[in-house]
Amino acid sequence: MRYLNDISLTRHPITSGYSIRKLLHQRWFVVVLALVLTGLGAAVTGVLFKLGIHTLDSWRLELLAILPAWFILPLLGGIGGLISATIISKFAPAAGGSGVTQIINYLRHKEVPMGLNVGIGKLVAGIIAIGSGFPLGPEGPAVQMGGSVAWKMAQWLKAPVAFRRVIVAAGSGAGIAAVFSAPIGGFIYAIEELLNSSRPVILLLVIVTTFWADTWANILQGQGFNLDIDFPVTIHLLPIDFSYLIFLGIVVGLLAQLYSQYVLFMQRLGNDWFKQRFVLRMTTSGIILGSIFSFLPSEFHHVGELKKLIVLGDGNIGLAIGTFVVLFFTTGLAAASGAPGGLFFPMLILGGCIGSACGTWVEMLTGHFPTTYTLAGMGAFVAACTRTPISAMFLAFAPTKNLLILKPVLLACITSFLIARLFNAKSIYERQIELANEEEDKDPGSQSLATNP
Repeated sequence: MRYLNDISLTRHPITSGYSIRKLLHQRWFVVVLALVLTGLGAAVTGVLFKLGIHTLDSWRLELLAILPAWFILPLLGGIGGLISATIISKFAPAAGGSGVTQIINYLRHKEVPMGLNVGIGKLVAGIIAIGSGFPLGPEGPAVQMGGSVAWKMAQWLKAPVAFRRVIVAAGSGAGIAAVFSAPIGGFIYAIEELLNSSRPVILLLVIVTTFWADTWANILQGQGFNLDIDFPVTIHLLPIDFSYLIFLGIVVGLLAQLYSQYVLFMQRLGNDWFKQRFVLRMTTSGIILGSIFSFLPSEFHHVGELKKLIVLGDGNIGLAIGTFVVLFFTTGLAAASGAPGGLFFPMLILGGCIGSACGTWVEMLTGHFPTTYTLAGMGAFVAACTRTPISAMFLAFAPTKNLLILKPVLLACITSFLIARLFNAKSIYERQIELANEEEDKDPGSQSLATNP
């Protein structure tokens, strides 16, 4: 089928710098137009995704003001899981899960459905799932939506098949840039995780697309070119802080490895219990998640705000540890359900909780609080789970826009990355792909939605 990954039809891999330069020389207008439309498409889908989630989340909070949490949260979780899973199973089976593994598979020349129906299915189903209470993030869907838009743009413009691999990776990085306001992070992620390439011409194509997507996202959200700083942090770094950051990296690396193992365990468990019953799997998960959150304090009813509470908090170690424990188990359950949501956002919050708690302990012992600890923990957790320390550093940098944060965050990221690699050299996404392949080997005729999140 032409709808499937037709990159397999070409005999020459896209990573050839010569073929890209030749394409730029012969059909430069097509390349420029594809990059412009891809960046714009990634920005539009990313902004719509965040806006949709915010709208549903606000409506859910309004209902909580008039109805008891023990009733409304399980109800909305179950209904949201049911509707989201039905949309995926009926209209876009490839839209289940985070979306990152699907793009990685495509770039590895596997047959993965692409196109606008996948992007639209991901958009609608993801908004419903996350807006109804699944504690996942928008970045995984943004990666798949951006990649799907890029694939379609290249097809419409009749770009050579070989060019589509680069444009899909660029679109995926543009999705990260649009939802995180992190063009550098999106660019590095596309190169570090998706393409594994450092050819100058490919770097140029990817960086143009990611920065263009971030620019359009700012314009569409009415921000223009103003510097939007989510978490203003005063950097006060002492020489002793570097030893603290190494210690933090070790702690985060161990906990991130444990988290990866937990997510994979829950995924296997779901595969065994629910088999191909994806709608039942997501509906049940939504009810369970809603029930768990209904018995927690009101801060946990708006998971998106927990990140700000942790980063800008007053050293509340109880809140940090409690948030870590709750999100450790609930985000793992949500990811294992096959819900269309990403893991980057949960990873950032989990790492921020560890950083905040460790920073408070250091302050209690020494009287000095390392100001970079929370953000360093956020980046370190992502680095340990995804095995992309450079991308993680720039994602942690994005909320502050403060270049001084880069060095301490990178130290923690590299440390946690090395610690995690001692246990397993593969990222959580690579292990999810292996698990999906194992399930396919057991049942070759199946295309399980839940086994490829």
